[in-house]
Amino acid sequence: MTDIPLTNAYQNWYRFSRNPTAMIGLVIVVICVLAAILAPYITPFPDHVGAVTNFRARHLPPSAVNWFGTDNVGRDIFTRVIFGLRISLLLAVVVLGIAIPVGTILGMAAGYFGGWTEIVIMRVTDVALAIPPLVMALAVAAVLSPDLLHSMLAIASLWWTWHTRMIYSITRQLRTQEFIEAAETLGASKFHILFREILPNCVSAIAVKTSLDCGFVILVGAALSFLGLGIQPPTPDLGTMVAQGASFLPDYWWESVLPGSAILFLALGFNLLGDGLRDLFDVEDVR
Repeated sequence: MTDIPLTNAYQNWYRFSRNPTAMIGLVIVVICVLAAILAPYITPFPDHVGAVTNFRARHLPPSAVNWFGTDNVGRDIFTRVIFGLRISLLLAVVVLGIAIPVGTILGMAAGYFGGWTEIVIMRVTDVALAIPPLVMALAVAAVLSPDLLHSMLAIASLWWTWHTRMIYSITRQLRTQEFIEAAETLGASKFHILFREILPNCVSAIAVKTSLDCGFVILVGAALSFLGLGIQPPTPDLGTMVAQGASFLPDYWWESVLPGSAILFLALGFNLLGDGLRDLFDVEDVR
């Protein structure tokens, strides 16, 4: 009995590993995650995360000592970029950790129960989908004091809607399938049908969308920080670093370009990984 799951897992890994872009995305994500976890041990100047100043070393270009150069107060940009990856990844994990369960439960309820449950949930979802996530995040972040927690809440306030619509569509297709009718005939509870019959058939779509969403959440979080509504200095945040470095373009280009490249690198990794998972599971319409 244990050989079948192992065989299926091996077959899925074999198919996934044959996709070059998917493997590139996986390598990028793994590198970024490991770098974020090991940041205190792999960065040359971990004390530069805080309010450190060294005006003698300000605006130094990239070199063997300072790989990404230094900023306007002499802090090592490479160190701050690596620690900034922590903030971006934490933001994605918390936002999607809120949005995915909420969206999944609402989508299954609307798709399976139908009637007024479907009407209320999907009309609220449609209204929320009409509001651009970045605009809503800007409004929430502007009302609340700008910090990491409020940035997370601002982005999560609308992100659940995409998962609700996706799971609703899948559940509507599944609720007429024979295995659902068989479970109902045998007297299975609604909870059992939703979480033991329908939810496992949504996992592949959720996995694909989660990977793709990580990149978008990171970009939205960076946009909030760039506008001054995200993480506040001296905490290293990639969007904030891009905004601060933009004041010194083009003379000290590395202060803005290199943190911006880190955002692009991380978002690209998640998008390539998501595309690979979509090809693996043959999932459509998850964006």
